[in-house]
Amino acid sequence: MKPEASREQPAVALAETGGGTQQRAAALRLRPLRALLPFVAPYGRQIALALLLLLLAAAATLSLPFAVKLLVDGGLALPPGSELGERLLAIREHFLGLFAVAVVLGVTTAARYYMVSWIGERVTTDLRQAVYAHVLRQSPQFFETLKSGEVLSRLTTDTTVIHSAVGSSISMGLRNIVLFAGGLTMLVSTTPRLMLSVAGIIVLFVLPAVLISRRVRKLSRASQDRIADTSGIAGEILNAISIVQSYTQEDAEAARFSAANEKAFATSIRRTGTRSAFTAFVIIGVFGSLLYGLYGGVQAVLAGEMSAGQLSQTALYVMLVAGSVAVLAEVWGELLRASGATERLMELLSLRSPIAEPAMPIALPAPAGGLCVTFEQLRFAYPARPAQPVLQGLDLTIAAGQTVALVGPSGAGKTTVFQLLQRFYDVSEGVIRIDGIDLRRPRLAELRRRIAVVPQEAVIFSGSIADNIRYGRPAASDEETRAAAAAAFVDEFVQRLPAGYATFVGERGVRLSGGQRQRIAIARAILKNAPLLLLDEATSSLDAESERVV
Repeated sequence: MKPEASREQPAVALAETGGGTQQRAAALRLRPLRALLPFVAPYGRQIALALLLLLLAAAATLSLPFAVKLLVDGGLALPPGSELGERLLAIREHFLGLFAVAVVLGVTTAARYYMVSWIGERVTTDLRQAVYAHVLRQSPQFFETLKSGEVLSRLTTDTTVIHSAVGSSISMGLRNIVLFAGGLTMLVSTTPRLMLSVAGIIVLFVLPAVLISRRVRKLSRASQDRIADTSGIAGEILNAISIVQSYTQEDAEAARFSAANEKAFATSIRRTGTRSAFTAFVIIGVFGSLLYGLYGGVQAVLAGEMSAGQLSQTALYVMLVAGSVAVLAEVWGELLRASGATERLMELLSLRSPIAEPAMPIALPAPAGGLCVTFEQLRFAYPARPAQPVLQGLDLTIAAGQTVALVGPSGAGKTTVFQLLQRFYDVSEGVIRIDGIDLRRPRLAELRRRIAVVPQEAVIFSGSIADNIRYGRPAASDEETRAAAAAAFVDEFVQRLPAGYATFVGERGVRLSGGQRQRIAIARAILKNAPLLLLDEATSSLDAESERVV
């Protein structure tokens, strides 16, 4: 039976409103990333260990300039009358100390990298699984309005961006915050008045940096959306490639994809350009300010107010702080991009299916050969057209074991009845009862386990013929599988295949004919052996002989 023309659904509410966009753009504190906390929290011990390693690595890094100061003042600056051996011994001790610091730095950095990479991989895996499981439980309204490519983009591209943030950027950010704070503290303790003036100059760069970063985040979200558009187009066309080629629309579809791809490129380049400007602005401002402070240190050495070792220490801390700022600017851009990706994923996780599980579910009675189905004063209209009911005043009782055929023109509501029986939608008025129980009272899984369906267009999964027949009953034995296949006339063509029931059918069963796919779908329903069997023109793809046998 063909789906009704009135089956159009409203768009899923995933688009941003103008006010929401402005509010989120104003929320500069990476607020969407807080939604990742439930996925990060279970790994508190690993995070604590990573933080400890991070602090140890940062401490080792911060100790290097001080060790160089000791080398210059204690090893190279010995009194002129000192013996050469004495001078070399002092220098050797300092270099051994530097090597020990390098060993600590190398070990802690490697261990930190492993731990944060593990956390990033684990969090991303959990997030991807949670989003996918949530999407699978959405109502048909969701799947009929959102392209599969859009969902795939969020599951792949967006989670990859988040993996980069959790598994690398956040760790790098924390490390460089510690280095920045520690280096600046050492600089202030060495030349307090000079460095306080430098800090005042740096503050002047904060406001412009905030304005630029706001723009970066907005473009990051737009860039992810454009990438999802290209994924949606590609997924739709590849799933219908035979039709595209039959109507010679290859060039037109390539042009459509190219236009979307160019839009994604343009948006990405705008984001990259803005982010590059942000990075350059921060580096130039902070590095220039620190060079001003270093220049003051040189003047202090010439005036005899600072030793050469202190100047060396100051120079290294200046380089450390400036390098940390450069890295933080990069990390900030990555986090802004991850923030946009997190928003998109959380939009999926925040969706609630209109087909809710009952608050107090009622168990269906054990089936005894069939189910009694009753429609009482049924009225139903699709959500997109509430004023145009597809079914109106339907009263029908189907006794257990009875076979009933629904006959009517396209759009009369035949497929709608099947969808309502599986509770893909809830009725607008009236009630559907299964063995006297309101269809909305049992759990969805329990209800649907009692139903086997053969759709008009057979759905075949990538795998073997046996895997597809067992889809509704994975634990079925080989004998049961072959018996169901024989009943659906599947064994007629399987016997001619070299691999038999282990034959790989390809994605969506592309290696099979339409009739063969339909027979496998019928065998799947037979093997499930559910009390209620729904056949939606199940033999429409079969020839007369096959239909007679089935």
